Amino acid sequence: MLFAFDTSEYKHKRIYKPATSMIQELNYLTPREIVAALDKYIIGQQSAKRNVAIALRNRWRRMQVKSDLKADITPNNILMIGATGVGKTEIARRLAKIADAPFVKVEASSFTEVGYVGRDVEGMVRDLVEQAITMVKSAREEEVKEKAIQQVEEIIVDAVIPRTNRPSSEMSSESSLLELDENEFDISEQTREKFRKKIRNGELDERKIEIHLNPPGSMGISMIGGGMMDESMLNNLQDMLSNMIPKKSKTRKVTIAEAKQLLLPEEISKLIDMDAVKEEALEKAKYNGIIFIDEIDKIAGSSHKGSGPDVSREGVQRDLLPIVEGSNVNTKYGVVNTDHILFIAAGAFHISKPSDLIPELQGRFPIRVELNSLTKEDFYRILQEPKNALTKQYMALFEAENVKLTFEEGAIEEIADKAFTINEQVENIGARRLHTVMSHLLNDFLFDVPDKIGPHQEVKVTKELVNQRLADIVKRKELNEYIL
Repeated sequence: MLFAFDTSEYKHKRIYKPATSMIQELNYLTPREIVAALDKYIIGQQSAKRNVAIALRNRWRRMQVKSDLKADITPNNILMIGATGVGKTEIARRLAKIADAPFVKVEASSFTEVGYVGRDVEGMVRDLVEQAITMVKSAREEEVKEKAIQQVEEIIVDAVIPRTNRPSSEMSSESSLLELDENEFDISEQTREKFRKKIRNGELDERKIEIHLNPPGSMGISMIGGGMMDESMLNNLQDMLSNMIPKKSKTRKVTIAEAKQLLLPEEISKLIDMDAVKEEALEKAKYNGIIFIDEIDKIAGSSHKGSGPDVSREGVQRDLLPIVEGSNVNTKYGVVNTDHILFIAAGAFHISKPSDLIPELQGRFPIRVELNSLTKEDFYRILQEPKNALTKQYMALFEAENVKLTFEEGAIEEIADKAFTINEQVENIGARRLHTVMSHLLNDFLFDVPDKIGPHQEVKVTKELVNQRLADIVKRKELNEYIL
């Protein structure tokens, strides 16, 4: 028997724990285990993996410190130096997934897109909080989803056979109940349970009922705030006006199948205490957050002093400094202190060098890691070993059409060789070149499935096929079509 779920316990009891408590309770992975987890997706770059693993483990170690030093222990931010496509972003992104941490990637060059006036650097912290809100809310939605489904079933049952106190002599059969849902009658719980099962099994999905839906709470006020206030003030004003305007429910006549889809999000939201979600998300962002600042070399000034673009670049560095140093940032959900957010910066540093950054910012990235350029052997391993290797991805795509894709050993070696050669001849874009080569190799087959290559057939990639399809792009020097 199903019962209505009392949402009051979510409103009056603390069922969420702060992120700091969760860090203490988690059995955190050791640095070796973190590196092993990263090895499943990233080939090579052991030095970078070791350093990010230590940084992640240090967060747990800090929470175990009993003395007053605990507040003074801050993350050792990391500067990754390496060409594009060698795994800098992937290492940071996978690290965040291992830690179940909110993660934001920003391009340092975006802060100078409009002359000397770029994007507000505090925006990356606000984005981090939004990501934390999404993560915590998604977790809570999964926890209450089963209860919400039960609530939806109750609403639909009430719409089909309303509860009333007036007895009726017209309750002779379930079929008659479906015809008399506009009338008033008294229904036993046993009969209601039968209808719940029918609704759950989809037997009544095509039947139409009337339901009441609440409109979304947000409203757009960009014309009022645009250009006159910062992002945080605009969001707060939007929320305030949204809460002031009364919400009117809307009645719709839909099928039961549609009602299930429309009512579920509403019922889930009723079971979630958003104040507790915001509180936990703020803690998660403060103590678990990872911000990846890419292309930091593009805001490094040249070695000589002067005016022009260098002035803008240095200005962006000085704007970034207090955020990386540790400061309070106002967000629509509250104030976030950035002292314990882990910052990972990355850049190729082909033209500039790390010493071209202002000394204060250099000091905030004490751990420097140089990532190696990928070799032909690395390409070969990347095509096979990671859990999400490109060959496995393409096999899955063909399998979706019941077509089997296989690679001969010599074929994979040849693909790696061709990708490495193209990088040398044109521009080194690292592992991203493999995407270009694989699509050029297999797109014709993907186009022919399922029209010419039907189910239960096999596509075999041989060394000869690779040479035949990729020989022309290796010979050509102008490969603009294949440069990402």
